[in-house]
Amino acid sequence: MKVPFTLGEVGHFGLAVRDPQKSAQWFQRALGLRKEFDYENGVAVGNDNVTIALFKGTPSPDTIDHVSFHLPNMATLRKALEHLKSVDVEIEDPGDEIGPEAAGSKNMGLWFHDPDGYRWELSVLGGK
Repeated sequence: MKVPFTLGEVGHFGLAVRDPQKSAQWFQRALGLRKEFDYENGVAVGNDNVTIALFKGTPSPDTIDHVSFHLPNMATLRKALEHLKSVDVEIEDPGDEIGPEAAGSKNMGLWFHDPDGYRWELSVLGGK
């Protein structure tokens, strides 16, 4: 079905977390997001591409498999991996962290978890 619009950048999305202030600090330290504003029962963090609204609630990481953000190239992905390790982020597949998104995929990624158990991915399209 043809629709009369095209989705643009992600405006924002919300995540239930145990402690919004602590989670905001993790996103700042691990992913370089900035605190944008506080709101009732939460805090928003983001950059020019996305805002994540962290609200006090029961985390539900089973409701989404993961969220992926694209990086421009493999050198940046490798730098991201070193940074995440340096701030003690829980990386999947220790020792073999960067790999194809799926069998046969040309896209390369790495996966990690935040303190509330949500799964995140940083990836490079085409692995270039």
